Amino acid sequence: MEKQTITIYDVAREANVSMATVSRVVNGNPNVKPATRKKVLEVIDRLDYRPNAVARGLASKKTTTVGVIIPDVSNMFFASLARGIDDVATMYKYNIILANSDGNDQKEVSVLNTLLAKQVDGIIFMGHRITDEIRGEFSRSKTPVVLAGSIDPDQQVGSVNIDYEAATKDAISLLARHGNEKISFISGALIDPINGKERLEGYKKALSEYNLTYNEGLIFESNYSFKEGTQLVDRLLNSGATAAFVTDDELALGILDGLLDHGVKVPEEFELITSNNSLLTEVSRPKITSLTQPLYDIGAVAMRLLTKLMNKEETEEKTVILPYGLEEKGSTRKQ
Repeated sequence: MEKQTITIYDVAREANVSMATVSRVVNGNPNVKPATRKKVLEVIDRLDYRPNAVARGLASKKTTTVGVIIPDVSNMFFASLARGIDDVATMYKYNIILANSDGNDQKEVSVLNTLLAKQVDGIIFMGHRITDEIRGEFSRSKTPVVLAGSIDPDQQVGSVNIDYEAATKDAISLLARHGNEKISFISGALIDPINGKERLEGYKKALSEYNLTYNEGLIFESNYSFKEGTQLVDRLLNSGATAAFVTDDELALGILDGLLDHGVKVPEEFELITSNNSLLTEVSRPKITSLTQPLYDIGAVAMRLLTKLMNKEETEEKTVILPYGLEEKGSTRKQ
């Protein structure tokens, strides 16, 4: 008999007990005689029976699985969030199905529908923006959704983040206090509301506070990769900038590498601040000054919020803002 054809019926027949008894053993119900439990477990082991989560889900209306949509599993920012999600999921006895969307709008919809087809009890979405299409899918499915490290400008979907506007304002203010008059803003796509609304607004407010002119020639959009960072340096230096705020650590590392290749001294001639304080900021030379985000906690709190929504518990607030900091390292000058 092939492994995949083993059912609860086969176990019950082999152990000479009812299917209800097998179910009680599988689910850890104490109302089974020790001798019967031992016999059933021996048959389960011998037949290599594995309970069908989908079938159990149809009976209980729950599969105890959560779908996690992640734009780039290799990016340390999202990997740290995923670790927090997984640890809390394990604590509450949920299984995780991790799906990579490549940050592609159409693939996000496809991946979401694949997860919903698997009858997941909830979704944690990490994406650069909430498109109308993905919002429509969220609404139609009725499955609870929480955003982690992503924002919903309409605040219709639960989310866990930091205050990106205030954090960016603090970073730009530090660079302005150091006498930099041309400070570059380097981010992912500005269509992403975290970049184009929250962070950019913080950038503008800091410039205004220090009487610095906003110049679109200092704004750069880029993919989040080391290579893109190195390739951006010529344009960055031609802009006249003497400092930059970058919204991704790998991108910032590429910019640092490119600056050093051009013979630019960091931080003496050019100052750099990044956003996520990942391991990359520590292994670079000089170490990169960074905003600090509680990445693990963002993932963990998002998963905890999702468990409340899935179990219809009371939630005080669906939009959670966690604290941030700014850690000065070697890529900014000491004043």
